[in-house]
Amino acid sequence: MRRNIAFISIALCLAVNAAVVATNISFAQDKSVPEKDSLKPASAFQSISDEKQRSVALFEEAGKVIQHPRCVNCHPVGDRPLQDIAMHPHQPPVSRGEAGMGLPGMTCNTCHGAENVKVVGQAETIKSIPGNPNWHLAPIEMAWEGKTLSYICKQIKDPQRNGGKSLDGIIEHMAHDDLVGWGWSPGEGREPVPGTQKAFGELIQAWIQSGAACPS
Repeated sequence: MRRNIAFISIALCLAVNAAVVATNISFAQDKSVPEKDSLKPASAFQSISDEKQRSVALFEEAGKVIQHPRCVNCHPVGDRPLQDIAMHPHQPPVSRGEAGMGLPGMTCNTCHGAENVKVVGQAETIKSIPGNPNWHLAPIEMAWEGKTLSYICKQIKDPQRNGGKSLDGIIEHMAHDDLVGWGWSPGEGREPVPGTQKAFGELIQAWIQSGAACPS
């Protein structure tokens, strides 16, 4: 029964996406996928003797991930997620809903399953449907779209906006959260965020251990 439901959901999503393609407004896939960029390791910043400057430099390096469209797409300022490297509004139109999981009848898991699903025989713009067991939008308090890295830095550290996370909790979330980790394995046709989750987590840890200073 579950397998049949999964197939029906995928078929429904493909039908909707096919209709979107027909109207030339499908932005589900990146238009081009360059080679994965890299992140400097946390150890590369040890030569910066001023601790605050080192802390800022570490966060700026981590910002290559934080401000990448793959992450910002799920941290929109409005109620509609974004898609593609160009960060177009999500197609089909969906809304944040309760707990960031969509509205009744069009919840996130209508199309997004527990893992990425490769799509065969569809338009070039639809090579896979992304998935994760915890697929949802970030809380509106953590909207990153259009924000400076300095602003985002303050957001991340603020327990009133980050879901009550301590600094140690931030390290755990960035370094080990499975949905965060999806950014490095986003499915065929999508550009992954730079580096690896391990390297990113080490940058965040080193940033916090050096004072968690924010860029000006």
